[in-house]
Amino acid sequence: MWTMKYTQLGRTGLTVGRLVLGTMNFGPHTTEADSHTVMDTALDAGINFFDTANVYGWGENKGDTEKIIGSWFAKGDGRRDKVVLGTKVYGDMTANKSAWPNHDRLSALNIRRSVEASLKRLGTDHIDIYQFHHIDRRTPVEEIWQAVDTLIAQGKILYAGSSNFPGWKIAQANEAARRTGGYGLVSEQCLYNLFERRAEMEVIPAAREYGLGVIPWSPLHGGLLGGVIRKEAQGGRRAAGMAAERLADAAVRERIQAYEDLLEGQGLAPGEVALAWLLSRPGVTAPIVGPRTVEQLTGAVRALELELDEELLAALEEIFPGPGPSPEAFAW
Repeated sequence: MWTMKYTQLGRTGLTVGRLVLGTMNFGPHTTEADSHTVMDTALDAGINFFDTANVYGWGENKGDTEKIIGSWFAKGDGRRDKVVLGTKVYGDMTANKSAWPNHDRLSALNIRRSVEASLKRLGTDHIDIYQFHHIDRRTPVEEIWQAVDTLIAQGKILYAGSSNFPGWKIAQANEAARRTGGYGLVSEQCLYNLFERRAEMEVIPAAREYGLGVIPWSPLHGGLLGGVIRKEAQGGRRAAGMAAERLADAAVRERIQAYEDLLEGQGLAPGEVALAWLLSRPGVTAPIVGPRTVEQLTGAVRALELELDEELLAALEEIFPGPGPSPEAFAW
């Protein structure tokens, strides 16, 4: 059986496991029944932070993922109490995008409307971490915090987090909250993995400075870091989407081949190493894993027991060098 490792989410007193269960596949790629099995398995493994978004389900099925989680909570047996639940707001939730105004972004009106709709779909009376899925260039940050503070006072949300925020927006948001005595952002979900390390320049330093937990999404970069070349060679699932597009670039394919060759020589699974590398990075709370199946989930959990030695870390740095901190990454 697995032994989950736990940590604090940023500067909060909230304890979360070092893996977050991402639910984006629930509905579009994983049936409701199988999604319930994945969530039960996650709880059995000690994963207590589940992440979703109001738009998951996508297209005409937006909101379906939250409904699947809600139907799982409805089974009882303490499921809701065991889970730190995060969802997100920003995307347009109307059936016909832009058919009517004020159904997207971060206006106080849309935040209030979206919280109520998510609570109904999720079948719960509160959301633990309510996250802004994207920056809103039109809405004043003071308006956003006014809406958030009201929802906290009403007990409908407990914390606020961000996703895909640049470093300066993290600073702006938390300084605005500080001026009014608010708690500010407690977490940032950012694109961060061995292949894509630009978050190291400013996003992660800003998050650490303001006490935000860092929750990387796409830890395998759309499957690119999951042994995709080896799987193709063995007649398995071929690269698709972003991974296929990336591999069409000869220079990228050469780097991924070097990565897989390095790990094959040590008997290590590429996907597990990619997760273990993230878990070793300063400031990272927990990567989001988005399994379609129980087997994919158990592979991710194995990464918790994997410790990368200095020699391997140095070899990975050679293949995937980071950009370095700001401003030295782009200036002197």
